[in-house]
Amino acid sequence: MIELLRTNDPVLLSFAEAVLAGEKIAFLVTDRHMSVLEGSLGFIRRRLLVADEDGDQARRALQEAGLGADLSPA
Repeated sequence: MIELLRTNDPVLLSFAEAVLAGEKIAFLVTDRHMSVLEGSLGFIRRRLLVADEDGDQARRALQEAGLGADLSPA
């Protein structure tokens, strides 16, 4: 799996999830519930992951949606 996005912004993450779902690209969000352990301090960012074979298509879809500046380096 490859990381496409790492953020604490729930709106950004939700939008990225919607874009990938609309493209029928399977994804995984890690560390979503870590705020329970970290005390809601926000220092553990959520990561959006996709399968290696979907990486290029997912990155392209997110860039077309205007999220290019927010993407993790390739």
